[in-house]
Amino acid sequence: MSGPRPARGSPDGARGPRTRTEDTRMNDQTSGGVGRIETRGIEPVPDSARRGGPGSLFWMWFGANMGVLGITMGAALVTLYGLDLAQALLVTIVGSCGSFALVGWLSTTGRRSGAPGLTASRAVFGVRGNWGPTLVSWISFVGWETTMCTTAGFALLAVLGVLGVPVTTPVIIGCILLVVTVAAVIGLLGHATIMWVQKWITWIFGALTLAVVVLLAVTVDWSAVGALPAGSPSSVLGALGYIAAGTGLSWVAAGADYTRYLPRASSSAGLIAAVIGGAGIPLVILITTGSLMAGSDPELASASDPVAAIGASLPAWMLVPYLLAAAAGLIAAADLSLYSSGLNLLTGGIRITRMAAVCIDGVLVLAGGLYITVVAEDFYGPFTTFLTLLAVGLTAWAGVCAVDLATRRVYDTAGLTDTTRGSTYWYTGGVNWAALGPWLVAIAAGLCFTTASVGDDVWFAGPLAGTWLGENSMGWLVAGLTGAALHAVGRRLVGRPVETERL
Repeated sequence: MSGPRPARGSPDGARGPRTRTEDTRMNDQTSGGVGRIETRGIEPVPDSARRGGPGSLFWMWFGANMGVLGITMGAALVTLYGLDLAQALLVTIVGSCGSFALVGWLSTTGRRSGAPGLTASRAVFGVRGNWGPTLVSWISFVGWETTMCTTAGFALLAVLGVLGVPVTTPVIIGCILLVVTVAAVIGLLGHATIMWVQKWITWIFGALTLAVVVLLAVTVDWSAVGALPAGSPSSVLGALGYIAAGTGLSWVAAGADYTRYLPRASSSAGLIAAVIGGAGIPLVILITTGSLMAGSDPELASASDPVAAIGASLPAWMLVPYLLAAAAGLIAAADLSLYSSGLNLLTGGIRITRMAAVCIDGVLVLAGGLYITVVAEDFYGPFTTFLTLLAVGLTAWAGVCAVDLATRRVYDTAGLTDTTRGSTYWYTGGVNWAALGPWLVAIAAGLCFTTASVGDDVWFAGPLAGTWLGENSMGWLVAGLTGAALHAVGRRLVGRPVETERL
């Protein structure tokens, strides 16, 4: 009788077991290092390649959330939702920190499974059932990358304007190409380089951003800010949804992509705290600054070029450092998205390398950025509409996964990359209907309470958009709670596969 066969895809089946030294050397090569291309795709990270601690996540999330779009969002709290400063501050803290608490919780999936977020999601939805959430996540990432790279391009164009360089179409194309290339190269190099870059961006450009915030605060008309009328409770709830959708909810599917390199013994509480602190500190500062500025300049929230609108409030000598800091902060967020969107393509079944996936996404971002800068006229309207619609699908996915994670003991790590009919996570025809069904129903429920519009042009209005929940932009919350509740019931009826921790 022959002995047990190695797990599917195990390299040990070819030449016998490797030594620990050989394993470590191979894992170091596939993980890459600072300045070296990471060749690992979506396959789970073994224990021998996991290093560091939750504290590294603080710098990563800080760098990714110090972009100037936060100032624009803060301005919207005053001009679009009619909040006073105290209400805006409350909404900012609860919306940003609360949504990133969910990001932190879902990030523990990476530490436990060693796999990217949407790859680990196969354990919940099934090999084929996971295609839907993966597609929504990928579209979200590409949209965010385009938005951030475009805004960074605006910053570079403004620098050239200050230096007296005429802003022609070739110059616009060159700036967008430069920004996308830098973000794509960082995403291409992979995890180790990203973590290193994010830390230094935080230290260098974070200091510049703080100086900008101080200078902007000096220009604020404090008497006008103090005279702002308080918004209604419904306005507060609507603003809360807006901030949550524009901050943490857009990142819910990405957190595990970076925690998969943390040791299994890493503290979950420490991980979640690092995510909340790293993202929350810059967001609270920047969004609050935007709310203060809006008291003096209500036009900020609707500016077609938010970077230039903010720069106009600064002294001339600070304009170039501000614009460079703005571009760096936005690139720091874009490289994370490019890395994660590439992993999403691989999870969706596209048989290419991780490097090729990043390049494909980079081309799409470049095309989108050129469209926004050269063709489109309105920036902010499509941006908010984009957030509104995608937040529904992402929170529905997060609700389902949060319930699964709360009761999950182990992941069959080898099974996460096994897409054959014999996979642990094949379920029924490749679909776990106890998860996919609730996800689809949750999206439908959330869209019923959702209105997506640009100005007076309504793109979509659900049949219940006129209700209290709809008028207060709570469609995303309905989706998340519906997905969680239905999956909690469905998993009891259907059950789950027998899982063992095969590494």
